[in-house]
This record gives sequence, structure tokens and C-alpha cells, in this order.
Amino acid sequence: MSAIRYELGSDQILTLTIDMPGQSANTMNSAFREALDETVSKVQGDLENILGIVIASAKKTFFAGGDLKEIHKVTCDDAQAFENMVNGMKAQMRALETCGKPVVAAINGAALGGGLEIALACHHRIVLNDNSIQLGLPEVTLGLLPGGGGTQRLPRMIGLEAAFPFLMEGKKVRPSAALKAGIVDELADSVEDMMAKARAFIEANPKCQQPWDKKGFKLPGGAPHHPAMAQKLAIAPAMLKQKTKGCYPAPERILSAAVEGAQVDFDNGSLIETRYFAELVIGQVAKNMTGTFWFQLNDINAGGSRPKGVEKENFTKVGVLGAGMMGAGIAYSTASRGIEVVLKDISLEGAEKGKSYSENLLAKKVSRGRMTEEKKTEILSRIKTTDSAADLEGCDLVIEAVFEDSDLKAKVTVEAEPKLVNNGIFASNTSTIPITQLAQASAKPENFIGLHFFSPVDKMQLVEIIVGEKTSDETLARSFDYVQQIGKIPVVVNDSRGFFTSRVFGTFVNEGICMLGEGIHPSSIENAGLLAGMPVGPLTISDEVSMTLMQHIRTQSKKDTEAAGGTWNAHPAEAIIDQMVNGHNRKGKAAGAGFYEYPAKGKKYLWPELETLYVDNDKACQVKLQDLKDRILFIQAIETVRCLEESVLRTVEDANIGSIFGIGYAPWTGGAIQFINQYGVRAFAERARELAAAHGERFAPPALLLEHAEQEKPFT
Repeated sequence: MSAIRYELGSDQILTLTIDMPGQSANTMNSAFREALDETVSKVQGDLENILGIVIASAKKTFFAGGDLKEIHKVTCDDAQAFENMVNGMKAQMRALETCGKPVVAAINGAALGGGLEIALACHHRIVLNDNSIQLGLPEVTLGLLPGGGGTQRLPRMIGLEAAFPFLMEGKKVRPSAALKAGIVDELADSVEDMMAKARAFIEANPKCQQPWDKKGFKLPGGAPHHPAMAQKLAIAPAMLKQKTKGCYPAPERILSAAVEGAQVDFDNGSLIETRYFAELVIGQVAKNMTGTFWFQLNDINAGGSRPKGVEKENFTKVGVLGAGMMGAGIAYSTASRGIEVVLKDISLEGAEKGKSYSENLLAKKVSRGRMTEEKKTEILSRIKTTDSAADLEGCDLVIEAVFEDSDLKAKVTVEAEPKLVNNGIFASNTSTIPITQLAQASAKPENFIGLHFFSPVDKMQLVEIIVGEKTSDETLARSFDYVQQIGKIPVVVNDSRGFFTSRVFGTFVNEGICMLGEGIHPSSIENAGLLAGMPVGPLTISDEVSMTLMQHIRTQSKKDTEAAGGTWNAHPAEAIIDQMVNGHNRKGKAAGAGFYEYPAKGKKYLWPELETLYVDNDKACQVKLQDLKDRILFIQAIETVRCLEESVLRTVEDANIGSIFGIGYAPWTGGAIQFINQYGVRAFAERARELAAAHGERFAPPALLLEHAEQEKPFT
């Protein structure tokens, strides 16, 4: 069965319906390429009998893009064959585009990546006016570029400047916005309307040619040599470098392909695009990002970490204890997904203040035209504020998001747990205290679990699910369902102080503060974090979290560790934190003073006194940037291996996704464990030994890492 159905009607309009056998979505794999070859050959034979061509889809989506399984396997040795294959497929698309007959794309669903590129190769694009449909070229988010003509056709259609957000940022739009941007030509109310409009276009335009194939074509907005455009392009690489920090080759190659391609004819531009595409495909960054953001993330979203055999749960009423920043965010995220929320605080005033957080977020959406006033009112009506535990009666799930104090958490557990429905779940949003310890206050520890959200909850996609010693598989499965019901990404870990994300996050923060204590200039530390690929530097994030909270967590952890008969091992960063808070009253951003100054007007800047207090000019001048970057990335990766070794982490997928989405570990690496794999396990262990010799035992490679290094065996 061919992947493309060929139906030439009595009206001489040819409908090519893409319908990949055995797949829920259409992709550019070998079966599609083979079908395309056959189809184009048949079209060329039938051309005299064809008035026009409509390209449609038999799937719910129009076309999903390239086959990432194929792309992920391409190696350096395959590069030439890969280029030939891509150019061959593009030649067939080009043959349809230049056949002289009108070709119309009838877009019935999402057209992303290669799907949109097929549509761009048509002379006219009609899309269903359905807000659930997305159009865009998101390849850059996987470390790739649009290799099916996207970097050449889109700039020729809407101009270089207008095309850049779609090409270099992976911007996706709904049908109405796509029409406004000039990516599609018409909207249709139904499939029937769409097909009627396609036929009408064909009848009105018996001969068709793309604008760029006509003599005298001028690029919209100006060609690269146009004075106004040349001025913008002169600074574009520097602006791009400022964003990517040199960690992501894809946006740079996209800029090159688009600008260089715009200076030659379309066909040569297409060859330029393929060359850059092949370079990215065989590159390590694309391997890292595709492996994690596509394959591993899809595995998690498909329930890879969810216990089997438990019926899927649909939550209808959730209680949230504590209406501070975290509790308010959890309430908003839950109510936004159609679930009733009871937001409880010690006072009704406090609960109302927490609800106002949701009101402000929703008001912004309304003001930007992304939500109606009616929808805003509907969501807010789902959040019931209270200061009484009695209002928690009938909740399927209660999430405690109070201050990080064991005694307080025990108190609210005892108060709220009896109000749950039979077999209801009680969850703690603790970031560090072991769930097994907190579950001691529960009458049903098998129904007690950790749901660790990240701040700000409305923006952060991850939830770390922590399984205590007595947590049942049923509770885990149902908690997993709740996390997915509110549109978050669940990663599952076993119990430990700090679990996975807080432990690893702590090593990043502490390493940066430790560098300051060694005499390294704070600017160098912050820049090293950014250049390594972290979203912000360690001193910035220390201020965001607040050093007083870091002190409190340490005090609680030390108390619990010693109570359990353990020994607390102090970190060199602790003395700096204590000196900043206790000696200089610099607690962090919320207090208005930390490692940075926060003027009422103007940008923050590093506290000048840090140079006097800590910087050793000789050390600051001699330190190597690569050493600082390595320390930041290695210390987090090593702690992640320890979490695997101690069975805190259950899978490599959870390690990679959790490290990126939870703590911002450099996305170009594909995650903390993938960073080790791509570095080379043996080479990583050797470098870890070097860092341990220079900076302390915290860099010493764990036994599990040495075991893998000895066999040169990647973590899978």
C-alpha cells in the first residue's frame, strides 16, 4: 500500500492524500520518499490531463515532519549518502512545485517541521480555522534546522526578518496568526469548505509559478545586500551569540543558510541548506537534544515510569495547604485544567491573597487576547479560599505546600488527612525533607507521596514525584495521572534527603559560592555558568532562592541527619553564606540585597564589596574559563550518578529530563547523564579525578561511574 493515494477526479483535479500505513501520523521516512518518487513520476506522465493538484492528509494531523528515528542514526560516515537522500526528496517536491500546474495544500491539522515545508512548496495554502492546529518549524528546538526547504521558501515568502522567529526560535502559530503572518493564504470552516476553496483556487489559476521562480523576484523586506537589511544582518550574529552563548550551533547555521541562500537562486539555496542540515544532523548537540527532548520525553509522557495495572484516575477536587508562592501556583495550575481547588491558609486573607495570584495571571491573558473574560471567571470560580480544614472534605488529593519545617508539615497532615475521600492521596510539596520521615505523621503512609513542584509553578513544566518507603504503587500511578492531568511532566524518584533535583541543584549553587570563596571574580563565576549553558549563574540563583532559605534547609537537614545518628559534612560554601547573611545582612533578592544590588530603578549589579571581601586578583587572573565551566557541569553530573547509584533515580530518562526541566541543566547536553555519555564515560571519569585532585573529594567519581568507565559503557 502506497503512502500517498493518487486520485484523479473527473474534474481533472488530482488529490494526493498522504496516508502512511501503520502510523498515526505522516512522517518523512523511506516509505514516504518511495511513494513521493512514484507519485511525481505518475504526475509527470499525467500532466496533460491534470488541471491542478491538492495535497491532503488522511490523518488527524497534516504531516508530522522528518522521521527522527532515521535522523538520529545518521553518523559522519553516512553524511554524503544522507545529503544525497535529502536532495533527492527535495528534488521531487521541487518537481511538483515547478510542474506549471497549481498545487494547493489542504491543511486539516498540525503542520510542523517537514509538514509545513511540504505546504510551503505549494502555491496556495488553506488551513482549517481550528485553534488546536499549530503551524511552525520547531526543528531548532531539537538542535536541527528545517531541511526540507524551510530556510529558503519562508524568507522568500515573508522576508528574512519576519521568518527568523519561526526559523531560529521554532515559533509556532495558530491558523489565524499564520494567515496574518503570510504563512497560509486562506482559512476554512470545514474540510468540505477547504476542498471547495482549493478547487476554486485551481480553477482561477490554471497556470502557477512561485514568486521566486518569476523573473525580477525581489525578497520581501529586502535582500541581504539591501542597505537596511545589511545593517541588521551585520549585528545579527552577535545578538544570536548573546542568546545561545555559543552552545547551540543550530540557530547559527539557520542564519547562515537563510542569508547565504537568499543571495543565490532557489535551487542553489536549497543545496546550501542541505549542507548545513547534514552538518547539524551528524553533530553531537543534535544527538543530545533529539535523544532527550524527543525520545526520552515521549517515553516519560507515554507513562514509562507509571506502575502498570492501575486504572487511570481523573481528579475532580484538590486541596492545597498554604497559599504562598508555591501553593498559589499549584492552585492556578490545577484550576486551569478544570479541577476544583480548595486553597487553605491560616487566614482567609492569606488564602485570598493566594487566589489573587491566579487572578493576575489570567488578567494578563485576557489583556493579551489569549483568553476571554468568561473563561477567566470560570477558572477563578473553581478556586475556593478558606481558613478552615472542614472545607477540604471530599478532596481526592490534598497537597501540602507550607514552610519547609517537619513539625509544621506533620501538624497540617494530621489536620487535613481525615477530610480526604476514602483512598484519597496526601502529598507533600517538600523540596528536601524525606517523604518517609514526613509520612510518619500520616495514618495511611501507603497513600502518602511527594509532589515537588518548581517555582514559578505556572511556568515550570516538571513535577518530581517522590516515593516513600511505604508509598503504594497505586498511589504512585494515580499521582502520575494527576501530574499529567494538569499538563506537567512527571519524573519519578525514590526517597532521599533532597531527592534528586534539590540535591543536584544544591551542588550547582554551592560550587559557584565556593568559587567566590576561593578568590575567583564573581563576574567570571556568573559568566561561566551562562557559557556552560545554565539559564542563570549560581550567584543569581542563590539570590533568587534566598540565602536565608538555604540556611534554614541546611539547619533542618543537619538536625534530621544527626537525629538519625549520621554525621553532617559541611560544604565550603556554608561559611560564605553565613558571612553574607549574618555578617553583612545580605539575604537575597527578596530582601533587596544579596550577591547582587537591586536598585529601585535600573538593572541589578554585583555587590561591589564582593571584590574587597573575596577576590584574589592573582587567582582571578589565572583561572581558566573551561575549568570553571567544567566544575559547574561536572559537579551536577557526578551527583546525578550518585543518585542513580543509590537508586534515588530509577531511570536515565528521569535523570536527563529532571535535570533539564527541573534545575535548568544545560539543555544542549541532553541532560546530566547524557553529558557524561557524549563526553565519553572513561574521559569523564578521568577529568573528574583531575577536578577532585584540584578542588576536593566532592568531584571524586562514584563507584558506578568507575564501573561504566572501565567498560567504556554509556548509561542507558
